[in-house]
Amino acid sequence: MKSKIYDSPAAALDGLLFDGMTIMSGGFGLSGNPESLIPEVRKSGVTGLTVISNNAGADGFGLWMLLESRQVARMISSYVGENKLFEQQYLSGELELELNPQGTLAERIRAGGAGIPAFYTKTGVGTVVAEGKPVETFEGQEYVRETWLRADLSIIKAWKADPAGNLMFRKTARNFNPNMATAGKVTVVEVEEIVEAGALDPDCIHTPGIFVDRIVRSTINEKRIEKLTTRAREDAA
Repeated sequence: MKSKIYDSPAAALDGLLFDGMTIMSGGFGLSGNPESLIPEVRKSGVTGLTVISNNAGADGFGLWMLLESRQVARMISSYVGENKLFEQQYLSGELELELNPQGTLAERIRAGGAGIPAFYTKTGVGTVVAEGKPVETFEGQEYVRETWLRADLSIIKAWKADPAGNLMFRKTARNFNPNMATAGKVTVVEVEEIVEAGALDPDCIHTPGIFVDRIVRSTINEKRIEKLTTRAREDAA
């Protein structure tokens, strides 16, 4: 059986990237971003990308790199956030944006991985979110129909993996990553640590290896804090 473990982020993406493709990229804010794989997508030069991600990184970090290089044509996200470049490209018409309520985005990705083409939700009914979408009534309440999200490639970040691709995520870095692992035709995961087979407690595995195609040891683990808030020392008062 061919090994799922690759020597470098570039090798892990070899043969998978092409113009106009759809990429799911894990992360929430600056937590759980595939920060070693994103630079390799940039280096590849692929263009016209549709990127599905909660947000687009922050200034100088994460998916911001692909926006800065003008490789992204469309974002499917739930939060523009503090990313000024994201905001500027959208407002200028340079970048197409499909904005989703955050829970709806998560469920669309989960549905894509579960093989559920559509579902109904009350979130967004009567707002611009529901424009052009079917609305039906269930038990006297209106619900808008949303469709699944799937991708040509999912790039995610985990804490630990074994050679079979079983994954563990650490705390908030779990976020969108497990769902995205199930919704990509190919899933590439960068991990902080690769352990021996049998080293992971089966009850603590968040993503089974059947959903993971390629594994690489991460080369960037900055763990940035997007907004540092501290309390003044009592003696400073």
